[in-house]
Amino acid sequence: MAKSRHGAARAMAALIIGSLGLTACSSGQEATDNPDVGGQKTGPITIAYLQKQGDQQYFVDEAAGATDAAKELGEVKVSVVNLGLDSNKAISELDAAIARGVDGIAIVAPDQQIGPQVIDKAKQAGIPLVASDDSLKDGSGAEAPFVGFDGPSMGQEVGKKAGELYKQAGWTAADTRIIAAWKQDLTVCTDRVNGAKGAFTEAAGGDVPQIIEVGTDNTPTGAQDKAGAVITANQNVKHWVVWGCNDENVTGVVTALQNSGKKPADIIGVGLGAYLSCKDWKAGQQTGNRAALFIDGREVGASAIRALVESIRSGNPLPAKSVAKTTMVDATNWEQAGLACT
Repeated sequence: MAKSRHGAARAMAALIIGSLGLTACSSGQEATDNPDVGGQKTGPITIAYLQKQGDQQYFVDEAAGATDAAKELGEVKVSVVNLGLDSNKAISELDAAIARGVDGIAIVAPDQQIGPQVIDKAKQAGIPLVASDDSLKDGSGAEAPFVGFDGPSMGQEVGKKAGELYKQAGWTAADTRIIAAWKQDLTVCTDRVNGAKGAFTEAAGGDVPQIIEVGTDNTPTGAQDKAGAVITANQNVKHWVVWGCNDENVTGVVTALQNSGKKPADIIGVGLGAYLSCKDWKAGQQTGNRAALFIDGREVGASAIRALVESIRSGNPLPAKSVAKTTMVDATNWEQAGLACT
């Protein structure tokens, strides 16, 4: 980005009092002033997409959606960086992107606690930034523009499906336990799990088994390892219901249950993502992964790039919130839903 544009953006930021957050056509809100948006830009655009856990399938898909959108838009280059779970790397890669003079930044932060630092650095550089997947707040509590999914609504869909399957199975609270697995310091995960709990209660008709909360690192192996102790302590439980923050948690717990000798027919796992659950369906295997909410990382990655490019080209404010669609799938309909099970 040209120095004149950065200077103009910094001057504007000094004159305008407001938050980084703006609105979205997809959320039905009105657009508000964005102090980080400068003038219009023509010519090539460079965008840095900084992702936590970039080797997970969802984020691989997200990166692919971002690069595909860049090609479609033309004269847009996306640089994708895998941050792992390293917050220090997130800051150093952000600094490096700013030093390169990128025109826009999308970030999936490894830790939401770095939000104020991330937002302030981008604001000082006059570079528009969107928080992808996990929301970020500045020091005053104002949210950065966000592209991703509605956490509570996703959780509600998962809980509703799990409750319906539990009711259909005819199980009782006395011989059933629920495992809810998620990274407990991540608010988007907590929103999903809390949403699932409320919706399950309603769908199950009030007969709610004990819920056992399991803290994980949001990986399949992490969830599998943590679930092992729970299963060992509950050997006499006949039936299990499983939900969590993502497909990694659910498939990890379901794997632990099946490895312990529990039959797939005695497990109701409802994933969130579907990109791992579908592997058993694709292989035609009997599995405790009964259903999953399909969330398309490609759509989120593409939406983030389109929002940034439109703002950079036009000088208009970024939308405050762009929410992607979701679809509940199972072994019978995942292919029709457009899920690419790789």
